[in-house]
Amino acid sequence: MSDRITQLRSDFDFELAAATAEAEATLLRDRWVGRKSGLLTAEMKTLGKLSPEERKTVGAELNVLKGYVEAAIEKLLDGFAAKREAEQLAKERIDVTLPGRRIPAGHLHPITLLRHRIEDIFVSMGYEIEDGPEIETNFYNFDSLNIPANHPARSPQDTFYLAGELADKLALRSQTSTMQIHAMQKRQPPLRVAAPGRVFRRDTPDATHNPMFYQVEGLLIDRGITLGDLKGTVEEFVRRLFGPETQTRFRPSYFPFVEPGAEIDYTCFKCGGSGCRVCKGSGWIEMGGSGMVHPNVLRVVGIDPEEFTGFAFGLGLDRLCALMYGLDDIRLLYENDVRFLEQFT
Repeated sequence: MSDRITQLRSDFDFELAAATAEAEATLLRDRWVGRKSGLLTAEMKTLGKLSPEERKTVGAELNVLKGYVEAAIEKLLDGFAAKREAEQLAKERIDVTLPGRRIPAGHLHPITLLRHRIEDIFVSMGYEIEDGPEIETNFYNFDSLNIPANHPARSPQDTFYLAGELADKLALRSQTSTMQIHAMQKRQPPLRVAAPGRVFRRDTPDATHNPMFYQVEGLLIDRGITLGDLKGTVEEFVRRLFGPETQTRFRPSYFPFVEPGAEIDYTCFKCGGSGCRVCKGSGWIEMGGSGMVHPNVLRVVGIDPEEFTGFAFGLGLDRLCALMYGLDDIRLLYENDVRFLEQFT
C-alpha cells in the first residue's frame, strides 16, 4: 500500500506543476480531495477492507498525503489570488502626482444677477430690501389692495388657489404688491422699501409669459409725497440701470391699489429711442405699473391718508432680463440648459 501512496503523491505533484491557472487549481482540488469523487476520498473508503494493523498504518499515510495535497492546492490558489489582486491594483492605480480635474465654478442665474443690480440701486437711494411669503391670504392678495370682490384677478382662472379646505382662502401671490401691506404693517412711516420676489399667475407659457416669474416692488410713504417724487425716483432708477441718457414717460393707467396710476416706459437701451427690433420700432419699452398709493390701502394698515401719502411701482424682472440680454423667449431662463446659462458668467 505504501507504493500506492507514493504513486499517488507523484501523480499529484505532476498535476500540480501543470496547473497554470486558478480554474485549473480549483479542478485539481475537486479531483483530489473532493468530498464525493476525490481520489483521496476514494482511497479512504477502501480502508475498511484492510486488517486493523494495515488500516492504522495506511490511514496515517493517507492523512499525511491528504494534508500535503490540501496545503499545496491552498498555496497555489493563494498565489493566483495574490496575482489577480496585484493585476487589479495595477489596472486601477491612481497617479497622485497628476494634477486634479478642476471642478468648474458655478455662477449666479441671469435673473439673480439683474435682481442684485436692482437691489444695489435701491439701497443706494435709501431703500430697504423687503422679503415676504409667496403664499398669501385673500386679505393680502386682494382685500388690502383695494381689489373688489368681483375683480377678474380673484377668479381661479387667473390665480393659483390652494386645494382642499384652504381653497379660496390661500393663494400664491400674483404680484409683489402684497409686500406693500406687510411693510406698512411692520413699519411706521416714513418708510422706503423694495421687495423683489416670485409671483404666480395662470398664464399659458409662451415667449413673453410664464406661470411663474419675478417682480420688484418699490414703495415710499412719507408726508408731502407727490407724483413728482414718483417720476423723479423712477427716472433716477432707470438712468442708473440703463445709463444717463435714458428717458422715461408715464401713460395713464388703472390699478386698484393706486390713484392716479400710470404705466412707465423708458427709451430703448438698444437703439436709444430711434426704433429697432427690441422696442418693436416704437423707441420705447414698457417697464411696469406705478402710481400714488390709494387712500384705502393706507387706511387698511392704519395710516392716515390726510397726513401721509406715498407712491409705489413695480417692474417685471423676466422681461427686463430678456430685453437686456437680447433673448427672444423668457422660457429660456427656466429651462436650466447649462449651455445657455454658461453664457452669463
